[in-house]
Amino acid sequence: MDVPELIINDSYLEPYGPVINERIKKIALKEKDLCGNASLEDVANGHLYYGLHKYPDCWLFREKAPFADEVYFAGDFSEWKADGKYRMTKINQWDWELKIPADVLNHGDLYKLIIKWNGGEGERIPAYCRRVVQDPDTKIFSAQVWDPPEKYKWKHKHPETPDYPLIYEAHTGMSSEEEKVATFEEFRKTVLPGIADAGYNMIQLMAIQEHPYYGSFGYQVSNFFAPSSRFGNPDELKRLIDEAHGLGIGVIMDIVHSHSVNNEQEGLSRFDGTTDLYFYPGEKGYHSLWNSRCFDYGKNTVLAFLLSNCKYWLEEFRFDGFRFDGVTSMMYWDHGLGRNFTDYSCYFDGNQDENAIAYLALANKLLHRLNPGIITIAEDVSGMPGLAAPQACGGIGFDYRMAMGVADFWIKTIVEKPDEAWDVGDMYYELCRKRKDEKTISYAESHDQAMVGDKTIIFRLVDSEMYYSMNVFCENLIVDRGIALHKMIRLASIATAGNGYLNFMGNEFGHPEWIDFPREGNGWSYKYARRQWSLRDDTNLRYRFLAEFDKAMIFLARQEIFFEYDPFALSINNEAQVLIFKRGDTVFFFNFNPVESFTDYAIDIDKGKYKIILNSDSPLFNGFDRVDENYLYPTHAYYKQHLLKVYLPSRTAFVMKKVE
Repeated sequence: MDVPELIINDSYLEPYGPVINERIKKIALKEKDLCGNASLEDVANGHLYYGLHKYPDCWLFREKAPFADEVYFAGDFSEWKADGKYRMTKINQWDWELKIPADVLNHGDLYKLIIKWNGGEGERIPAYCRRVVQDPDTKIFSAQVWDPPEKYKWKHKHPETPDYPLIYEAHTGMSSEEEKVATFEEFRKTVLPGIADAGYNMIQLMAIQEHPYYGSFGYQVSNFFAPSSRFGNPDELKRLIDEAHGLGIGVIMDIVHSHSVNNEQEGLSRFDGTTDLYFYPGEKGYHSLWNSRCFDYGKNTVLAFLLSNCKYWLEEFRFDGFRFDGVTSMMYWDHGLGRNFTDYSCYFDGNQDENAIAYLALANKLLHRLNPGIITIAEDVSGMPGLAAPQACGGIGFDYRMAMGVADFWIKTIVEKPDEAWDVGDMYYELCRKRKDEKTISYAESHDQAMVGDKTIIFRLVDSEMYYSMNVFCENLIVDRGIALHKMIRLASIATAGNGYLNFMGNEFGHPEWIDFPREGNGWSYKYARRQWSLRDDTNLRYRFLAEFDKAMIFLARQEIFFEYDPFALSINNEAQVLIFKRGDTVFFFNFNPVESFTDYAIDIDKGKYKIILNSDSPLFNGFDRVDENYLYPTHAYYKQHLLKVYLPSRTAFVMKKVE
């Protein structure tokens, strides 16, 4: 076998060539075994076969339950009992089928399955069910017939795929200022316009797949084909996506294929009386930390289920991309728990679930065949080489990976080091440390850093002064420091980002406190599961300045397109805490020194005149106006150098561009 380009690009992978080649071989063999004479696109049509489908003269329902002895379709029409009229017929080793008269079911009707097996029985929600609702009184979930009189008519085409995604990560339910669960319609009307105004070109929607426990943030999925009904109905989700497309914004779905909820009545666990229909047998089928079930990626039936799920969301709802959650947990038998991935041997030591890796490769192959413009993003903390490299090069095929180490670096720096000990050399190294052959999405903080038990950047910087001193009439050194560093940290993160950037909803304006979903421990309160947009809009508070800076920063990224170029360091001065680097025509200046400003700080740069195009110290962003933004800064000849001399105020960042 030829040496994969993945290894050619990284000589440190050479000792693991046999494992990498075996992985490539396994992916190809798995596709052949899965598809036979068909294609991946055909294999991924399970949602068109299973579940409830309407025909002119009847309803046709199919379900996979190979170890069941009896399966009944139940609802009001059967008094929710195992009625022989609605007993399903086993049509092969795996599948059950039932034809239901057309007049028995109507739009909005509820139904379930009653499955009996040797030694027991249980109510189950169909695996491919597209609509699940919860009774407000009993809290019981049921499947629901979704057959509105008129199908949703799409108005807008997919927007053009951005070369450099600027992603606004959002959770529909907590997007309202009111203490409640917000809806798709409310998000569309009140939040979506603000995202467009802020300049982001993609939205990443969390918690789309139905999940019985709201507090799981959507990561304990029970019904993989059903949009969460607590946010609205399927057509309302389509309308949200459609309107985003009309604004030129792509929509990414945060898809969960890394595990499934442990619940039996709502989910897939012990679906037909066996514990391993969809999941690994024995201990491998359980995630001890997450208390959830782990898919058996070695089974063709499971791969077909998950691939069908990908195709369904892509085609039915016209998503423009997918962020695959929990990829680390999928790829390692121990889920990466308690492991430090310190050297390459950690990726090829036999702890890898090669079945899961093969699935991820096939999912990427399928999605890019269905829509070549789609983007896929992997959430992986391990740093698996090749995860976001093309499959033609020996990689797994994701378009991007999350640069998760960036957020970890900022937390570690803020928590462990006093300001005067911030090392800009380490900072530059960590922010730029990415594989050259893989594209990355960087972020200073995501939803992870905002969860209860953790703290956002602004909350770590300002802490209790957030409650007392964020008004414009109050002078407070702690708040001044927090606001200055908040802007600098986010600018440094996007300025060094490999190929894109992500922000979690509200963090752009320094949303206070944490995210804590309703639970028994907080009295089932929604107080911290919302976004206080009024803080951003209140002209008497300083939050608006952070929002304005973020908007200007995003505009700069779109206008200058500096992602096309690698950062090139011009000055890394640890003693002064000054960091200056160039990307294309854009030059970034950072002075992290907490007390000292520098006059006539000189760097060697291309001859010409330079203008400031973004300045964190501007009064527009609650700065101290210490930098002259109207002046054209000329270079000065000095021997063979062209020196640009600037004034660098303490805790300030600005961006310059050559204009003459």
